[in-house]
Amino acid sequence: MTAPERLSGWTRLTTGTADVDIIGRRRTWYIGFAVLIVICLLSLVFRGFNLGIDFTGGSQIQLPANGAAGVISTQQVEQVYQGVIGTPPEVTQAVGSGEAASIVLQSEPLTAEQLIPLRDALFTQLQPLGPDGAPSAASISDSQVSGTWGGEVTTQALIALAVFIVLVTIFLAVYFERAMAAAALVALVNDIVVTAGVYSIIGLEVTPATVIGLLTILGFSLYDTVVVFDKVRENARGLLKLTRRSYPEAANLALNQTLMRSLNTSLIAILPVLGLLVIGVGLLGVGTLADLALVQLVGMITGVISSLLLATPLLVDIKLRDVRFRDQARRVAARRARATPDGDAPAPDTLATVSSSPPTSSASRPTGKTGRSRR
Repeated sequence: MTAPERLSGWTRLTTGTADVDIIGRRRTWYIGFAVLIVICLLSLVFRGFNLGIDFTGGSQIQLPANGAAGVISTQQVEQVYQGVIGTPPEVTQAVGSGEAASIVLQSEPLTAEQLIPLRDALFTQLQPLGPDGAPSAASISDSQVSGTWGGEVTTQALIALAVFIVLVTIFLAVYFERAMAAAALVALVNDIVVTAGVYSIIGLEVTPATVIGLLTILGFSLYDTVVVFDKVRENARGLLKLTRRSYPEAANLALNQTLMRSLNTSLIAILPVLGLLVIGVGLLGVGTLADLALVQLVGMITGVISSLLLATPLLVDIKLRDVRFRDQARRVAARRARATPDGDAPAPDTLATVSSSPPTSSASRPTGKTGRSRR
């Protein structure tokens, strides 16, 4: 391909005049999403989540990462803990950087008889520095977390999710139609399952910040879907009375018209999240910012992909279950066949998209020669 041709193709993409066949390849997208969903569900069932201390309950100990003898490592803290308690801690991680760096240790609930000698051993062997730069036992803090609180957070999150889905369903059904509402909800459920599955597969710790981040991506996921559906509705207005294009072609045109907008909007939304992730992990260590940013990053990427490759193709298949749209597509194909001289190149995938819809009786199938030409 020459440089002018590449430039022409890019110009068509940015101006919404591209001709990317997304709807015609919808079976490929379905297979890809189905495989991904199955993998995520298997991981959720057999592997589950790596729940944080806020959900399981336990003890948390935090001490400065700077000691009298130099920087204190997580391995040193684990050795001291295992020497006193007899078992290794569940989680040991470094948080922050520079003078504000600290080490957080999480374990099963510890009694006062266990915490007192553990604090003494950490101070005696590691000599963590206090705010004044001198070794201080007061710089070692501990807290007990009840699993009941995490259960309450989970319950409230599920209630919020249910209310959100109900309200969104009502809005989509009123603003658009039931077919669009159904396709958008399927894409939304896909985003939730895939995001949760990624956390399960990788084994990332689930914290309250993760739950909050999961709830925040739902609106973004639907935003892109609504933009595309609004364009589909505009292109399909009065379609049943016309023979210019079929519903699959109208939907594919809408996807091409909004493709760059979807990608640009997603990129602009993802960049700040990447910034949060870099700050959360690179500067502050694994913590609330990192948990919140990571779940949003995964959800946003999943959301934009599902709005383009899942929601709209599903809408097309739902609409093609209506005999009126199948008949209209056949009228489009018949008109093109009459206007196509023998030997011309095939037309767009009007016949192909109709053939992928639910089968009809032989009496309703068009007869005669059906050549296709590109207009």
